[in-house]
Amino acid sequence: MKGKIFTFLFTVAILFYVQANAQTVEQLIAKADSLTEKAFDDDAALTVLLKAEKIDPNNWEIEWRLSRAYSNIAAHMPKETSGQKDKQYAVYQTALKHAEKAVKLAPDQSRAYVRRAIVNGRIALFKGVFSVAKVVTKVRDDCRKALKLNNGTVYDMALTHYILARTHAKLSEKWKPALSVLGLGWADIDTALVHYKKAVDMYPGYIMFYVDYAKALYREDQYQKAKEMLDKALTCKIRERDDPQKLKEAKALLKEVEDELN
Repeated sequence: MKGKIFTFLFTVAILFYVQANAQTVEQLIAKADSLTEKAFDDDAALTVLLKAEKIDPNNWEIEWRLSRAYSNIAAHMPKETSGQKDKQYAVYQTALKHAEKAVKLAPDQSRAYVRRAIVNGRIALFKGVFSVAKVVTKVRDDCRKALKLNNGTVYDMALTHYILARTHAKLSEKWKPALSVLGLGWADIDTALVHYKKAVDMYPGYIMFYVDYAKALYREDQYQKAKEMLDKALTCKIRERDDPQKLKEAKALLKEVEDELN
């Protein structure tokens, strides 16, 4: 009888422990989201997420957020410091490691592929697309996989279209024959415009979507449409850390667009 009571109490204790940890992880994730999305403090978010990872080391929701935090930290590291490029690249690699883990833990989730695409996209820009052509192709492939799964939030899916659009737009600035030699001949500005439009239609009110779409339209001499996108950007609320800089870009480009229209 005593043995049964002990077993029962032990089982109850374990259940309470698991439940308490689950609640703690959820609370830590919510806190990290607030720090990243509202306070734009990725360093603080990272500290919180590392605590969550110790509690639940195989939680893909924690892993993709760790990837986001490390990636954002790397993107905003000061560039004038001695040896900074090596440090910055190392942080990007850590971000990629967590993104890879998120994909491994949740291969059926769009968001995991989106986060890996973002990190690889930033690595490609950091290293130079001509030196990491395979990485750029991985960005495209992860976006396609995320869109095929189509099970992220509306923002996730709009962001996927935006990343794919930006990839096509950036590559299409390069000389087409050189891209073909590297296996990147698939990139073109028309495809970029299609995906930019999908991004702004799916998730309106996002500054970076409008501004980068306007840049692509401006390149194609679609000045009136570019003006519409820039006007919308200038009415949006700040949602991202880089939005103030994007608004400066929008104002400068709007002046050029209006000159063309006049």
